[in-house]
Amino acid sequence: MTSLFSNNEMAPQAARLAPKLAALADQGVYFGTSSWKYEGWLGSIYNEERYITRKKHSKAKFEENCLTEYAEIFPTVCGDFAFYQFPASTYWSKLFGQVPSTFSIALKAPEDITVTVWPKHARYGQRAGNENQDFLNVKVLETYFTERLKPYGEQVGPIIFEFGTFNKSTFATPADFMAKLEPFLAALPKGFRYSVELRNENYLSPEYFDLLSSYNVAHVFNAWTRMPTLDDQARLPGAFTADFAVVRGLLKRGRGYEDAVNQFEPYREIQEPNEGARDGIRMLMNDARRLGKKLFVYLNNRLEGNAPGTIEAIIDHQLPLVGH
Repeated sequence: MTSLFSNNEMAPQAARLAPKLAALADQGVYFGTSSWKYEGWLGSIYNEERYITRKKHSKAKFEENCLTEYAEIFPTVCGDFAFYQFPASTYWSKLFGQVPSTFSIALKAPEDITVTVWPKHARYGQRAGNENQDFLNVKVLETYFTERLKPYGEQVGPIIFEFGTFNKSTFATPADFMAKLEPFLAALPKGFRYSVELRNENYLSPEYFDLLSSYNVAHVFNAWTRMPTLDDQARLPGAFTADFAVVRGLLKRGRGYEDAVNQFEPYREIQEPNEGARDGIRMLMNDARRLGKKLFVYLNNRLEGNAPGTIEAIIDHQLPLVGH
């Protein structure tokens, strides 16, 4: 897939980032963001002129086409949208058709696989508050998700199983969760990179890391409101559980999602640097390269206010390639 636009036509921040991100990708470190349809990035990441219709900005044109421009800058992106649906084959064909063969899209597995009880929310209709009968159902995952992704090969990045916080009424102990998780991991369809993201700090045990390691499934190092900071997670023994690793910078510890949205929208600039998260990611970059593992790093606007700015700050001040 060849771009119709020269590097000189890139927005300023995009022009700075693109060669640096390409160089890191050549080393096996892939930086991207959580989703890509942010109009707050116009003028910095996105060239505003590409989305003009009748002399005005077209939101529809932007949302329809901005992934192609995004892929000229970044080597990967995380598709959070997949958490809420099983996209049809036609959707996947259109999505992957917008990006080059070297670009990868990480995907959150649908919540149909990872929630134990459906949230009490109107959008869940009659399911709201009921037990999810398809929790960790490999057959459902394969039929409606991985089978549809097979044609896209290496363009499919890590598949992330994001689990919400479990209370003791759901799993009395971390071992009870792992007893459910192990047969699921053992039966997963071959040919994909799988990763697990937890929201229970006390689940991050040697037994948990050993379980993931036995199936070459990656632990997702995640910055989130009730999880250890990324620099603390980077120090956990055995946390590199696969031949690749995944990092997701989502929220500052102690901050809720809605608070972050209210503080940071429309995500035009960094508003609150998170040095702990930045240092943690630099440590993980260091370790991944030292260990010869691929590293996929996804930054969210709600971590500091502007994900591309966070990425630029991290890569412009890397740690030396030594152990810690």
